[in-house]
Amino acid sequence: MVPFLDMTARHAPLREELMHAVGAVIDSGVFAGGPVVERFERDFAAYCGTRCAVGVGSGTEALWLTLVAMGIGPGDEVITVPMSFVATVEAICLAGATPVFVDIDERTYTLDPAALEAAVTPRTKAVIPVHLFGQAADMSPILEIARRHALRVIEDAAQAHGAEYLGRRTGSLADAGCFSFYPSKNLGAFGQGGAVVTDHEDLAAKLRMLRDHGQTGKNRHSLIGWNSRLDALQAAILGVKLRHLDHENNQRREHAQHYDRELAGLPEVLTPLAAGGGRHVYHIYAIRVRDRQDLLREFARKEIGFGMHYPVPIHLQPAYRILGHQRGDFPVAEQCADQFISLPMFPEISPAQIAFVTHSVRQTAGVCVRL
Repeated sequence: MVPFLDMTARHAPLREELMHAVGAVIDSGVFAGGPVVERFERDFAAYCGTRCAVGVGSGTEALWLTLVAMGIGPGDEVITVPMSFVATVEAICLAGATPVFVDIDERTYTLDPAALEAAVTPRTKAVIPVHLFGQAADMSPILEIARRHALRVIEDAAQAHGAEYLGRRTGSLADAGCFSFYPSKNLGAFGQGGAVVTDHEDLAAKLRMLRDHGQTGKNRHSLIGWNSRLDALQAAILGVKLRHLDHENNQRREHAQHYDRELAGLPEVLTPLAAGGGRHVYHIYAIRVRDRQDLLREFARKEIGFGMHYPVPIHLQPAYRILGHQRGDFPVAEQCADQFISLPMFPEISPAQIAFVTHSVRQTAGVCVRL
């Protein structure tokens, strides 16, 4: 048996630190905002290499409130990808804007810059590239196209805590970077949480208002806001885990290299590409197999945990039929959705567990994918 993710193993080495941090918050009596949240925001901004970080209630709210703070809403278009968790597009719709999709690159699985410019219209106001599975999108051409068209760029870095692109960490590459701290993330809370990082202090100030019912001061509401505050208990937990993030990301990279070696030379399997100039953090280790059903049955039989990220691309989800897309509109995303299998990946996975998983893949994988 190999779990897809072992949360108990992840927290066991940190238990004493975590309990001490939680106890300090309990003793302080300050649970909503306060100095613990402010300290985490400073530390996370420094880690990402930005001037500001604003803690919010979730990664979805990080994206949504950033769009609202930028003044993007009804009548505007925001370009993103159909291969992501649905929250990316939810945030665009919640802001009142219209999502416009471009396909993904067939090897990095992130926004294909070659497809971006053709999607820009006079109504386009922003681009949200998604750093999928822990790999940074190819930001230089994306930023150049955005600059030519005066577009805002918001990084969806919900799966890419600590990933790098040309020596800079995700979140610091564009106008703003949005993170989720859902428990399974590389940097995960013990519940919901998120953050926006940015170098624009005016944007950060507006986000702080929006997350707290639009308040500029007690009982003074200058904007229509929302309740999206990061609570102190989550900030305390995240502060502890942030100190261990680089070490855990390095462990993930070592495990990915082990998977790569064990699966090398198999024409039946396409392993993840770590793009040149970047630093992948392997939130997800997704392989591609053309006919995955036999392998899924074998994993179930051997109690090997797996994921499928994401078996139905966003443009084919029932909730987004209103956008008028059909199968064939974004062929790379659709092919990946049919072929992805996410293998167990967490810092504490053992070499024996990886060997057990890869042996099952070698024995069972179906017909080859086109490399």
